[in-house]
Amino acid sequence: VQLQASGGGSVQAGGSTRLSCSGSRGAFTVGFKAIGWYRQRPAQTRELVAELTSGGRRNYADFVEGRFTISRVFGENTVNLNMNDLTPGDTAIYYCKASYYDSQYDTWGQGTLVTVSS
Repeated sequence: VQLQASGGGSVQAGGSTRLSCSGSRGAFTVGFKAIGWYRQRPAQTRELVAELTSGGRRNYADFVEGRFTISRVFGENTVNLNMNDLTPGDTAIYYCKASYYDSQYDTWGQGTLVTVSS
């Protein structure tokens, strides 16, 4: 399984952007448990932003405060993270991660940088 993160870039504060995590064949079906978006801000540890389980449950970090939405694009093997009302505090490298029931190892995509300027 391979994951490819895309999107992001430079955004003005208050703006929006969408990140996409595209998986190889079967990435979000065979034994799939959950897909999560994580971020790592400068000099900070990586933290969970949003998670979507195979059962369709969505979990968000407290700091999201209703601004972000994680969703799956069926038929395209893609999970998106729509981010609205961005602040400079959201500046980070964003990663997607998939976990599976039959594996103790998670699969990470490469990071994609989101820079929010005031």
